[in-house]
Amino acid sequence: MTPTESIDNVDLDILRALQSDARLTVRQIAMRVHRSPTPVFERLRRLESQGYIRRYVTVLDADKLGQGFVVFCQVKLRHINRDIANDFMSRILAIPEVTECYNVSGACDYLLKIYAPSMSEYRDFLLNKLGAIESLGSVESTFVMSEVKHNYSIPI
Repeated sequence: MTPTESIDNVDLDILRALQSDARLTVRQIAMRVHRSPTPVFERLRRLESQGYIRRYVTVLDADKLGQGFVVFCQVKLRHINRDIANDFMSRILAIPEVTECYNVSGACDYLLKIYAPSMSEYRDFLLNKLGAIESLGSVESTFVMSEVKHNYSIPI
């Protein structure tokens, strides 16, 4: 079964509307998709229960909150097995500065996205939090100079 087998074009239109603005009311979504509110409400509940909608979030401005120093960090573990990978992932899940973590193929094992207030705060994070993970082999940090595109939408 493909991921979109149980949804139709109306469901996709609802998802597109929510991706553009998650604060839309059921009535506003219904107007956008040319349906009445009750069926749209039922479709929303079904999309939530089936996991198409995982959660609703608010996008904050990192610069205004003093967290505008963004780093992509490539992590290579010394060696890897199931226990080491599970330990690494559980440790990463507990670090709030790491906002995204991907297990990737290629030259590194994991790609992390980290928000910090400054370079010195990132250095402290690297030495005291990430560096405290015993299985850590190497880290390569890439510092974001400017953001060109940041889109939270999935092209559907």
